[in-house]
Amino acid sequence: MTTLPPSLSPSHSQTTCASLLQELQIIWDEIGESDGERDKMLLELEQECLDIYRRKVEMTRKFKADLHHSLALSQSEIAQLVSALGEHSFSFLREKGTLKQQMSSVRPVLEDLRSKKEQRVKDFTETQSQIARICAEIAGNGQSIMSSDPQVNEHDLTVKKLGELKSHLQELQNEKIIRLQKVNNHINMIHELSVVMSFDFLKTVSGIHSSLIDLANGQSKSISNDTLAKLTGMVHSLQQEKQTRLQKLQCLGSTLIELWDLLDSPADERKRFEHVTSLISSSIDEVSRQGCLGLDIIEQVEVEVERLNVLKASKMKELVFKRQNELEEIYKGVHMDVNSDAARQILISLIESDNVDMSNLLSSMDDQIAKAKQEALSRRDILDKVEKWKHASEEEKWLDDYEKDENRYSAGRGVHKNLKRAEKARILVSKLPSVVENLIVKVKAWELEKGIPFLYEKASLLDMLEEYTVLRQEREEEKRRSREQKRLQEQFAAEQEALFGSRPKKPLGQTNTMVGTPMGRRVSTPSGRHGGVSSLKERRGSARVNNVIPLNFVALPKDDPVSGGN
Repeated sequence: MTTLPPSLSPSHSQTTCASLLQELQIIWDEIGESDGERDKMLLELEQECLDIYRRKVEMTRKFKADLHHSLALSQSEIAQLVSALGEHSFSFLREKGTLKQQMSSVRPVLEDLRSKKEQRVKDFTETQSQIARICAEIAGNGQSIMSSDPQVNEHDLTVKKLGELKSHLQELQNEKIIRLQKVNNHINMIHELSVVMSFDFLKTVSGIHSSLIDLANGQSKSISNDTLAKLTGMVHSLQQEKQTRLQKLQCLGSTLIELWDLLDSPADERKRFEHVTSLISSSIDEVSRQGCLGLDIIEQVEVEVERLNVLKASKMKELVFKRQNELEEIYKGVHMDVNSDAARQILISLIESDNVDMSNLLSSMDDQIAKAKQEALSRRDILDKVEKWKHASEEEKWLDDYEKDENRYSAGRGVHKNLKRAEKARILVSKLPSVVENLIVKVKAWELEKGIPFLYEKASLLDMLEEYTVLRQEREEEKRRSREQKRLQEQFAAEQEALFGSRPKKPLGQTNTMVGTPMGRRVSTPSGRHGGVSSLKERRGSARVNNVIPLNFVALPKDDPVSGGN
C-alpha cells in the first residue's frame, strides 16, 4: 500500500486540525460567537472536507479508467501495427504491476512500432512515386503525374509487399535504361547521318520531341513508345536516303571516270571530284566523311556529268579511233593477226554515214575490247612459255656456234663471261625437249577448248613446234654422226702414229676455219628459224667435204685435247 506523506498522515492531520480548532475557539471566544453558530460552522467545515475528498476520489477513479482505456488502445494499436508491418516474429507480453508500470512498458514498444511504420510508409511512398513516374514516362504523360502523390495502403506495409514493389521498380528502371540507350543510339545515328548528308540535326530531332534537344528545364529525355517509334522510323528513313544518295553518287562517279577516260581529262580536273570517285567501291557503313552525301555535292556532280556529256558528243570520232587503237594494241601484245586497215575503213564509213548511234558504237567497241582482253588472257600462259622456248632456242644456237670455236679457251676479253653463259645455256638446252613437249600439250588443249588453231604471227604455233622438233632431232643425229666420225678419225690417227711414229702437234691458238667466239649474237625467233636451220645444215655439209676433222672437234670438253692437257 502506498504510504501517505507525513503532512497527510492521520496523526499529523489531527494535530493540525486540533490546533486550528483551538485557534478557532479562541477567536470565537474573543468574538463571542454562540454555540449554535459554532456548531453550524463546524458542520459546514466537515461538509466541505467531505466534498473535497469525494471529488478527489472521483478524479482518481476517472484517471484509473483513462489509464485502462489508454492501455487497451495501445495494445490494440500494437496489434494493428504488427499486422500491418508483418512483424510476425514480434511478441509482446503485458507486464504485471500497476497501471502506470504497464503503460511505461507499453509506451517504448508502441513508439518503436510507430517509427517503423512511418519509415515503411516513407519507403512505400518513394517506391510507388518512382514506379508511377517511370510508368508515366513510358506512357508519354510524365508531366501530369508529377502533381499527384501515390496512395499508400497502410494496412499492408509488409517487407514482402515492399520487396515486390522494389523488384517491379528495378524492372522499370532497367527498362528505362534500355529505352534511354535506344534513344541515345538513335540520336547519335541521326547526328552521324546529318554530318554525312548535311541536313539540320537540331531541327530534325526537335521535331520528334522537344526534350531530346532542350534539357535546360531539367526535363529528362522522352523514352515513350511514341518517341521511340518516331526515332526508329526517322533513322530507317535517313538510312534509306543515305543508301539512295550513295548509289546515285556511285553511279555518277562511275560515269565521271568513263567520261574522263574517254576524253583524256587531265589529273587536275579529276582531282576536283576525287571525293566522289572514292565512294564508288565504298559500302554504306564505310561512308562517314562530313558532307560527302550532301545534296549540293550531288548537284555539282550532275552538272559536271552533263558538261562532259556535251563535250563527249563533239569528240566521239576521236574516241572511236582511240578504242580501235586500244583493240589493236591488245591483239598485237599477244601476237594475234588483225586487219587494221579494213577495220578502220569500216569505222570511217559508219561515222560518215550518220546512221549509227555513236554511244552504241562505243559500247560495242568496249565489248570487243573486253572480249579481246579475255582472249588475250587465255593465251597468256602459252605465250609466256613461247617466250621461254624462244630464249632457250637462241641460247642453243649461240651454244652451237660457241662450241665450234677452237679458240674459245684462249685468253682474252669475255672468256670468263662466255664460260658462264655456256654453262647456263647447256642447262637451258637440256630442258628444251620437256619445254617443247609441255607447250605442245598446252596448245593442243587450247585448240580443243576453243575449236580454232592457235596462231602466232599468222602461223600455226603447233606446226612451228612440230617442225622445230623434227629439225632438232636432225641436228642431234648430225651431232651423233660427227662424234662417231671424230672417234674413227682419232682411231685412224693412233694407228698411223703406231706405224709411222708421232706427228707434230698443232700449236695452241691455231685455227682451221672459225675465227672468234660469238659475243651476244642475236638469232631469229622460232617463227623465222626455218632459213637459219637450212643454212646451218648446208654449212655443216660443206664442212664435212672441205675438212678432214669436223668443226665441232672440241664440242665436248672431255674430248678436248687442250682441256685434257691442263
